[in-house]
Amino acid sequence: MKKVAFLTGTRADFGKIKSLFQILQDHQDFEAHIFVTGMHLIEKYGYTLYEIEKCRFKNIHEFSNETSEATMDLTLAKTIEGFSAYVKELKPDLIVVHGDRVEALAGAIVGSLNNILVAHIEGGEVSGTVDELIRHSISKLSHVHFVSNETAENRLLQMGELKESIYNIGSPDVDIMFSENLSTLEEVKKYYEIPFQEYGVAMFHPVTTEYDKMPEYAENFVNALLADDINYVVVYPNNDLGSELILKEYELLKNNDRFKIFPSIRFEYFLVLLKNAQFIVGNSSAGIREAPYYGIPTINIGTRQENRALHTHILNTSYMQEDILNALKTPHPAMESYKPAFGNGKSDEKFLESLSSSEFWSINHQKQFRDI
Repeated sequence: MKKVAFLTGTRADFGKIKSLFQILQDHQDFEAHIFVTGMHLIEKYGYTLYEIEKCRFKNIHEFSNETSEATMDLTLAKTIEGFSAYVKELKPDLIVVHGDRVEALAGAIVGSLNNILVAHIEGGEVSGTVDELIRHSISKLSHVHFVSNETAENRLLQMGELKESIYNIGSPDVDIMFSENLSTLEEVKKYYEIPFQEYGVAMFHPVTTEYDKMPEYAENFVNALLADDINYVVVYPNNDLGSELILKEYELLKNNDRFKIFPSIRFEYFLVLLKNAQFIVGNSSAGIREAPYYGIPTINIGTRQENRALHTHILNTSYMQEDILNALKTPHPAMESYKPAFGNGKSDEKFLESLSSSEFWSINHQKQFRDI
């Protein structure tokens, strides 16, 4: 039986690995474990460890990587320390990390330096800001790549990764997006006490490479929402450097009947809210990845999703308050969902098929570079 250790640090990456963890947990040939850290254990961001526990997953290990100074380098260092101790005790055969967060970077560092096979979910993508540096670093530290599409696969090949180490399984969150087990909108609105008939979704994250501008950007974003006249479901930003500046501006939205503000929303419930929204505004990847699948228009602000926000569902705008407000005032007709660019919702089955092959476990732990 193979031991597989997943690492999650945010509500976003948990949504990406949930179906993959579940299919291994239910399989007799695998023993799935999950290391929970980061935002999941912070009260201010909803303490989303509870959401993981509600999934009835076995083998949950929690570790707080909070530091006195909320900087990414110190968070990385503390996560390496905690995950290293965990791995030395568990002795997994495979470590699975996702995306472009420092927690995932910590997992890849620990695995590669301890001669443990590391698999990276959704490498080879572009995201702008420091996130892209982290994502590509994780890819170079990983032995196996589960990518979401052919474009991402080609980028990894450009980076010298071996074709036989790349598996195109699509984006795992699509498995959940089209699940028949999602709740109804009425159930979700009742659970979160959302009274709106019509609403937009607002999510605005800090851009660490533009930290000095974040007070201005956050102020412009909030003022544009206040100057609009529709209802909004607002979700807190992630906890990267600059999040406090955004949360400070969100204080202006409280006690306003047009806004319902949440530290976090369960991923499945968030999908239901997104699917039924008039549009999504901000700079979240949800506007780039999930919204188009549902035919929901996106107002994408600034540079955080630069080079990713290219299809017709997306209206790109600057950080200027006037530009954001003009975009909000633009009609948002419902659109047809676009042809899937990130898989067809069977990533978990493809993931299991890959791990069930003898070729997968014979991948060389000694990284190689292939010249083009």
